[in-house]
Amino acid sequence: MTPDARLDWRAPHSCELPQTVGSLRRGPGDPAYLTAPDRTIWRATRMAEGPATMRLSQRGPDEFRCEAWGPGAAAAVASAPELLGARDGAAGFEPRLPALAEAHRRNPGLRVPRSGRVFEALVPAILEQKVITLQAHDSWRVLLRRFGEPAPGPVPRPMRVPPSAEGWRMIPSWEWHRAGVDPQRSRTIVRVAALAERVEEAAGMTPAEARARLTLLPGVGSWTAAEVAQRALGDADAVSVGDYHLANFVGHALEGRDMSDEEMLVALAPWAGQRYRVIRLLGLTGHRGRPRRGPRMSFVDHRSR
Repeated sequence: MTPDARLDWRAPHSCELPQTVGSLRRGPGDPAYLTAPDRTIWRATRMAEGPATMRLSQRGPDEFRCEAWGPGAAAAVASAPELLGARDGAAGFEPRLPALAEAHRRNPGLRVPRSGRVFEALVPAILEQKVITLQAHDSWRVLLRRFGEPAPGPVPRPMRVPPSAEGWRMIPSWEWHRAGVDPQRSRTIVRVAALAERVEEAAGMTPAEARARLTLLPGVGSWTAAEVAQRALGDADAVSVGDYHLANFVGHALEGRDMSDEEMLVALAPWAGQRYRVIRLLGLTGHRGRPRRGPRMSFVDHRSR
């Protein structure tokens, strides 16, 4: 099927497509994201102009093609360069530590994506609040399959476009319950959906302004704002303070010990402006954090309540 829009783009830097765009995937069964056998990435999204399906392919270290279908196709392909890190200024990054330098050398194509779709990134971030990731991903799959719309274009398998803000607001309370989402998180999503236009304005703000705007929303704290900034705003400095495991992971990777959030921020201070990039690179060094001796966050099945 001929795409409704297409863009061939040469990046001003090396970029590894799955490594860069993969952070937008919400679990291996994400109905809005698919890696095809030919290594192309299919992504269903909702632009201001309407639904779109993007097909992203890499043709060399810096050569990419984006094809798109649907009412939002033209806007989707126009967003592709930023999705592939066009705004990501890693040129002045100094690893400082041998392990980081080696990870940076081995992964020159790691970029921080910028989807520009703030509300679209906010909903799954809220779903991930205070629950284990697998549980949040399961809720995302259930809700998209039930309330998302079929992705346009010749998708390799059925995919779903996330609901519009109004679509999220119209989900009945019992459907949230069936998807394993407790009333606090569902109410937060419904409330921010009513403010979706104000939410999207964060895409045109500085990182500090965007964080301030997002954390003014009911039920959205610094952790959620950082998770959105890392995906929708291309913020290479956004640290997910308050994450259940992150401080200890960073602490053991950098200093071989547990850390509080405050201590983590002090340890990351030498990389101010690039702290999220450092965290991503630490994940590529092979370090897995401290040995798991303490309690893990438990699975809470809200459907049984």
